Amino acid sequence: MSTTFRGNYSHNIDAKGRICIPVRFREALTESFVVTKGFDGCLYAFAPEEWDIFDEKLRQLPLDNADARKLSRFFLGGAVDAEPDKQGRILLPQNLLDHADIKKEAVVVGVGPRLEIWSRERWDGASTFEDIEDIAATMSTYGLRI
Repeated sequence: MSTTFRGNYSHNIDAKGRICIPVRFREALTESFVVTKGFDGCLYAFAPEEWDIFDEKLRQLPLDNADARKLSRFFLGGAVDAEPDKQGRILLPQNLLDHADIKKEAVVVGVGPRLEIWSRERWDGASTFEDIEDIAATMSTYGLRI
């Protein structure tokens, strides 16, 4: 059974670089999960079974393709195992905080099989959805019809 996340929650980052993962999401993530760099300047967090699926797809990319190698380095080189403490907080290493430009406030967003962790500022800019009608018009090419 695959994991599906939805919704968004705001949380502060403490001085040690820890963020609280919402209870609703922690229940689906089990005892540990994988956090890595994401596109658009956010972080991705995967439940173990979803990470395994994603990791396998990365492993199937051709090694003789420079873009494929770069993509694998982007996701795998930045990946860390995260285990929530008793308060449900995870420690985000500095390289991941820097990638997402997270300093104080973060937004944890459920996006289907993964979580996205955004700085508040980047999330506010990325979630305007002013162009959603234009985007929706192209989604039928991916088989999405509403």
